[in-house]
Amino acid sequence: MIYVSAVLALLLTVVSYRYYKIKQTITKDLPYISNKLDDIIEKQSTERLLVRTEEQSLRELLVSINSLLDYHQEYIADGTRLRMSMNRMLSNVSHDLKTPLTVVLGYIETIQHDNRYTDEEREQLLSKVNGKVMEVSHLISKFFDLAKLESNDWPIEMKNINASEICREAILGYYDTLSSTGFEVLIDIPEEAVFIEADRDALMRVLENLLSNAIRYGKDGKVLGLSLRQEKNDVIMEVWDRGKGINDKDVHQIFERLYTLEDARSSSAEGSGLGLTIAKRLVERMKGSIRFTSVPFNKTVFAVTFKNSGNVRNS
Repeated sequence: MIYVSAVLALLLTVVSYRYYKIKQTITKDLPYISNKLDDIIEKQSTERLLVRTEEQSLRELLVSINSLLDYHQEYIADGTRLRMSMNRMLSNVSHDLKTPLTVVLGYIETIQHDNRYTDEEREQLLSKVNGKVMEVSHLISKFFDLAKLESNDWPIEMKNINASEICREAILGYYDTLSSTGFEVLIDIPEEAVFIEADRDALMRVLENLLSNAIRYGKDGKVLGLSLRQEKNDVIMEVWDRGKGINDKDVHQIFERLYTLEDARSSSAEGSGLGLTIAKRLVERMKGSIRFTSVPFNKTVFAVTFKNSGNVRNS
């Protein structure tokens, strides 16, 4: 009995000492942790908590806190990138709306106050006004389209559709534009039907945006291509041109909202910068992927990939 009591007393002493050491460690480390956290948050620094301790529970707490700090830092970085993107977007929106509206106001003022123009010349000016108003209208429509996409308010109806047919229809829609601008057009679309799961209208919009982009920025090369092919289980549509291409410094931003090649904003081939963003969002909504490669004045290729639906038959 005396032996049992001695063992219990010894165990109680060990437990008490252990508890004392844990309390001492926590009492020493917690003020440091608290003060360091306040400092990191106040200065928005990238520092992390460094406390060496043998206490497993405290180590786990420190790991969790540092993970939370990593997430916080990433959140701040994302917010900074978003603000920069929004500032650039607002600047580009202002430019894209102001330019045609300034021209419209100039034409209207001329029509109202300059009596030297004949009726025929006034009609020509009014036609130009109409063109600029339509340009603004199309731009605003693109803004709404992007807003609907990013709020998931754009209905996507996935069906088994013939990609060969849609590719042919898309390139035919640009026949007059390509002919009038002197483009050589190279088409490689199989005669047989190639089926994918996608939304027909959304896929047509994607191809139209890629084709108009190739015409706008590929005008120096005067060559445009559209191809459709199958690789194992994938169906790949490629729109390419031999124009000025995309420099290395632009590759990570080319799909951003309202991003345009820096010299495009002062060129006659000026674009809104929304076409590629809308194309990418639509492709992703349809469970596809879009990528590009570019060698300036050699070949710039935008490739859209979908899974083959497995239903292939002769047309």
